[in-house]
Amino acid sequence: MEFLAVGLGGFIGASLRYAMSIIPFFSLINFPVATLAINFLGAFLIGLITVTTLHFESIQPYAILFMKTGLCGGFTTFSTFSLEIMDLLANGRIFTGIFYATLSVVICVFAIYISRLVFQVIFL
Repeated sequence: MEFLAVGLGGFIGASLRYAMSIIPFFSLINFPVATLAINFLGAFLIGLITVTTLHFESIQPYAILFMKTGLCGGFTTFSTFSLEIMDLLANGRIFTGIFYATLSVVICVFAIYISRLVFQVIFL
């Protein structure tokens, strides 16, 4: 059952990631905005899921696996992020590559912080 929960969540997460990556707006910008947005949303979501499951013990372990490992794991993409940085560096866009890497880490950590604040405002 654990594998089914993770697999179904991963299918949905990966499908959502692909859907976001083909939004025409993102292709107009000469910067990997789609991956940045996906990773920000994924970090926010996993932060919200984590804090929610800590406060609501009735959430089933399968649901947690589905949401965290499956959905968020399938949705976010460290491999694409890494490839985009490598492509930027290989194309001589050193500053942009370093900026993108730094910005991604900072905003994803910030997203988890914000998700905890959102949880507190809603539930506490």
